[in-house]
Amino acid sequence: MIRLFALALTAAAVAGCSLDTSHSDLRQKMAAVKAKPKGQIEPIPTFTPYSPYVYSAAAERSPFTRPVLDAEQRLVGRRLDVAPETDRRKELLERFNFDALSMVGTLSRSGQIWALVDDGEGGIHRITVGNYLGKNHGRVVSASASQVDVLEIVPDGTGGWIERPRALTLEEKDNQ
Repeated sequence: MIRLFALALTAAAVAGCSLDTSHSDLRQKMAAVKAKPKGQIEPIPTFTPYSPYVYSAAAERSPFTRPVLDAEQRLVGRRLDVAPETDRRKELLERFNFDALSMVGTLSRSGQIWALVDDGEGGIHRITVGNYLGKNHGRVVSASASQVDVLEIVPDGTGGWIERPRALTLEEKDNQ
């Protein structure tokens, strides 16, 4: 009985919709839309492909650091016997620019002072006299509780080499 009633109701609804065949307003709207000129879709813009920039001056002095004064360079000066040791094995801290390194502490054992150096990437390394650091063949010549003195061997621009003194000083941070 319920099925028969639902079927009759559905048939009446469909018959009621189909009796009104005019739908003239709908037909006019459809004709107006079809009569409009067809538009064009703009093409996708073309982008130039990304080409990465290769920084070729990575081994040079950073432009944001104080340049070494000419007086400091003349102090040590150019000698004919100055040249980097190319046949030795590179140490870990020679991968970093000197300006990225910072002294953060010292250790002392049997009278020998070891400086603790932060490499700028989260690593702390200990160095002493004779170790190498920085990209310019820097060799530690002395270490104290507050400073590490380094002698770098850099090109002089005329095909030779000069020794350049540098220093890492202990950086103290305020705990606030």
